[in-house]
Amino acid sequence: MIADLLQLGLQGVRSRKARAAMSALGIAIGVATMIVVTGIPAASQRALDERLAALGSNMLRAAPVSAGGQPSPLPAESVDMVARVGPVTQVSAVANVHAVVRRSDLVDPFDGSGLTVLAGRTDLLAAVNGRVAAGTFLSAASSSFPTVVLGAEAAARLGSPPQVSIGNRWFTVIGTLAPVPLAPDIDQSVIVGWDAARSWLAFDGHPTVIYVRCHERALEDVRTVLPATINPALPGLVQVSRPSDALTAKRAAAETFGSLLLALAAVSLLVGGVGVANTMIVAVLERRREIGLRRALGAHRSHIRLQFLTESTILSLLGAAAGTLIGMMATSGYSVYLSWPVVVPVWTIAAGLAGSVVIGVVAGLFPAMRAARLLPTEALQAP
Repeated sequence: MIADLLQLGLQGVRSRKARAAMSALGIAIGVATMIVVTGIPAASQRALDERLAALGSNMLRAAPVSAGGQPSPLPAESVDMVARVGPVTQVSAVANVHAVVRRSDLVDPFDGSGLTVLAGRTDLLAAVNGRVAAGTFLSAASSSFPTVVLGAEAAARLGSPPQVSIGNRWFTVIGTLAPVPLAPDIDQSVIVGWDAARSWLAFDGHPTVIYVRCHERALEDVRTVLPATINPALPGLVQVSRPSDALTAKRAAAETFGSLLLALAAVSLLVGGVGVANTMIVAVLERRREIGLRRALGAHRSHIRLQFLTESTILSLLGAAAGTLIGMMATSGYSVYLSWPVVVPVWTIAAGLAGSVVIGVVAGLFPAMRAARLLPTEALQAP
């Protein structure tokens, strides 16, 4: 039964190729439009999300609060405790070792050029969205040796020397950082490995600043639990930065894009339905003799209804397949041209195909019922 219906539906499409192509083109344009008007804004939103993420929309900064004029030190194990919080995706830290850095041992021992010496963890760059301008950053191997990485401003002040003197010991410069907008204090710092600072600079292991990245939806919850997680004994002496204004902008953009996509998708899905309905109505009028002949040979009304419903559904599916391909190519090409990430929402493709089936059934329902109501004698007498 199903095979016969498909054969009849395909036969109706093949017998009127030009009209079928024009009808399918209407659906194709509708589905392609839906994919384009959802894919391009989605790609634009993804590009915007990446730019806002670079502004630290999902980053928090925790530091000790001064008590009695002196900052209360954070526990040495606080970084590891924060890493156990479920929504946290990245955590790192730096610590001020209160040492003076000089480009030469001939420079005044108290002249540190206004720079700070920080002990840094090897995963620091990932947490603050930093990058290396020259050389390399601290690794598991180099962080144990007397090596340093210069911040952008520190390199400019020191002149990017091959070595610097810290605490009357020479440290080899292995890299220079590009400016770090999310942590400008790093630009004016010289970063020593965490283990190296313990070995040669009398570092006690207590972090000064903890950088935390987490899932944006849980940002407020993470901010709430951070003080007690970092310092369970004295949570009131931990100050956590408020969420970035970039997060508010990102959420507002997401809501705007979401409403726009839903409205455009609803309109686009409706575009091709009218063409299919018109084609099927004309097909009923043109094929009245065929309908009458089939009825005279014993076909029931249900058979006629299913025949025209199948034909309209096939037309819609063919148009949807072509429209999906065209829409994906157009969206990808436009996104690549603007250097955006290529985003084609899967739900759009699924909605296009499912919507085409619904449109095919709805568009063919009235013509199919009209064809089924024709009497054999009336249909055979049609001109």
